[in-house]
Parts: sequence; C-alpha cells; structure tokens
Amino acid sequence: MATDTFWNNREAAQKVIDEANTLRNKIEPLQQHEKQLEDFRVMVELGEGEPEAAQLKLEQELERDLKKFFADLDAMELRVFLNGPHDKNNCILSINSGAGGTEACDWANMLLRMYQRWAESRGWEVEVTDALPGEGAGIKSATLRIQGENAYGFCKAERGVHRLVRISPFDSNKRRHTSFASVDTIAELEENTTEIVLPPTEFHVDTFRSGGKGGQNVNKVETAVRITHLPTGLVVASQAQRSQHQNRATAMTLLLSRIFAQRQDAAKAEMERFYGEKGSVSWGNQIRSYVFQPYRMVKDLRTGVETSNVQGVMDGNLDPYVNGWLRAGCPLKRMQGVQDGEE
Repeated sequence: MATDTFWNNREAAQKVIDEANTLRNKIEPLQQHEKQLEDFRVMVELGEGEPEAAQLKLEQELERDLKKFFADLDAMELRVFLNGPHDKNNCILSINSGAGGTEACDWANMLLRMYQRWAESRGWEVEVTDALPGEGAGIKSATLRIQGENAYGFCKAERGVHRLVRISPFDSNKRRHTSFASVDTIAELEENTTEIVLPPTEFHVDTFRSGGKGGQNVNKVETAVRITHLPTGLVVASQAQRSQHQNRATAMTLLLSRIFAQRQDAAKAEMERFYGEKGSVSWGNQIRSYVFQPYRMVKDLRTGVETSNVQGVMDGNLDPYVNGWLRAGCPLKRMQGVQDGEE
C-alpha cells in the first residue's frame, strides 16, 4: 500500500485495502483484549492491600467489566472461526415455502421478516432482490442480498428446513397446523470474478416490468431483469433497482454465485458438510422447530440451543442459534475433543 504505483489499478488497490482491513479487524481486538487482561491483573494486585470495603467495591467493578470482556471475547472468537474461503463475502439468502399450502407461504413471509430484522440488528444492509407472492397470503419464495462483514460466514448456519407449529389463522376451526419452509445460502461473487467464466452464449437475458405500487419507472419501463443459464437451467431475477442496468448487474452476480455453489457441490463431497444437508422441505428434515402452540419454544435440532422467547427470535434474535452452530462445527473444537480423548 505504500508503493508509488498502488493506486494505478483502483480495483486491485481496493481489494488490498479490504484484505488489510480484515486482518486489522482480527489483530487489533486481540491486542486490545490482551491489554485489558493485564489491566485486570493490575487491579487485582492493587486491591489486595486495600481495606475490605474497598475490596468489595473493586470486586463489583471487576465483575461488571469482566462480563463485558468475556462477551467481547466470545464475539472475537467467533470471527476467528469464520476462516472459510468465502466467509467474509456478502450472502445471497433464499427462502422457499414448502409443505403446508397457504400456511407455508405465510411462514416463509415470517422468516423473511425475521432475517431482515436479524441482519439490520447486526448493521448489515438487506435488499430483497426478488419475491414471488403466495396465492392467498405470504410469499412462495424470496431472495435477499445481505451485505456486511462476514455476512455469508454467519448466514450459512441458517441453511436448511425450518418447521412451524401454531394455531392457524387461516383455519376457521382453529386447529393446530405444521408448516415448512427452506432456507438456502450462498456466498456472493463479484461479476468480474475469475472463479467463474461465463460465455455470453451460455445465458439468456429477459426484461420485464417490475411489480410495485407505481412510480416514474415501475410498471412503465421494463427495468426488471431475468437471466437464464442455459446449460443448467438456473434462473435468477432482480427487480429491486430502478434501472435495468443495475438490475442486470445484480442478477448476474446472483447467477455467478449460484453456478459457483452448484459446481462446488457437484465437484466435492466435502461441500455437503460445508453447506450442511438441507433435505426435502417436509417432515424429518428440519434443522429448527418454532413451536407457538401448545407451548412456546424455538429449538435448534442440530445443537440443542432453545428458548421460550419465541417473539424475540421472530424479531431477529438469532445470534444464540447461529453462534451455537458455529461453535459446534468449529474444527478447532473438534481437534480439541480428539486431544481430550473423545471420539
């Protein structure tokens, strides 16, 4: 970065800056925690010679400061776990309704709101690039583009089937219904990436009018874009932006990311472990259950993490589940278990 020719290529320079910021965000918190730990040791040594009343006050201050210290340490540890090749990338998260009809479409819409709230609480930017409304209520499917540091690394914990049990608001007899929706996550790749080379003859671009409540362009000009990858049949669409050029760039990014994820899955059996088995969107394949009736509980079936605060989870409090999955699947912890004599 200190060389005279650093800014000759702005794109390459920006990549180096991003890499430097990523490394800095890992190193600086570690140095800060080491300094805090030394400060705690000094406080304990100074307090040993103080009167009992002063020692009690110091102990209370240490308990308060250590609580925040360990919380920050846990967050830093999780960032260290995210060492996959694309964990730092933005994430493309897709939601699809499954078994359950109108109930499932409404459940998919509830999940869409939950993920939007969760992403916003982490300071990430969320954009719904495409959505297909349900016939009676909710959505059949939706695609979100989540932008932020380590967005994919955290979001990949949500890939799988999500099960809802509740008294159906669409059932006049007020019976309990079970609904399913699937969530898929892939890492976003830039359009100019060298990991995927896509000849123009391999894809077809269609334009159509965006849905919405109207405006200068919406419903008047064909700004929405749909791209079909001919060899695989993959179809992506974007209609969130107001210009066709922006929607085309977004759709191409989605397509490249999906093709890359598909090729990885096909080329390496290890990628099934990396992404996690998703299974069919029905009984016996769910990763998490959200029970509203007859009791209230959200439980992750992979890690055992659970809570009775259902409303908090639906409002975006997903960190305990995501963090629990990351810790359960951390290679460092598995290695430690082997060293401790576990199978």
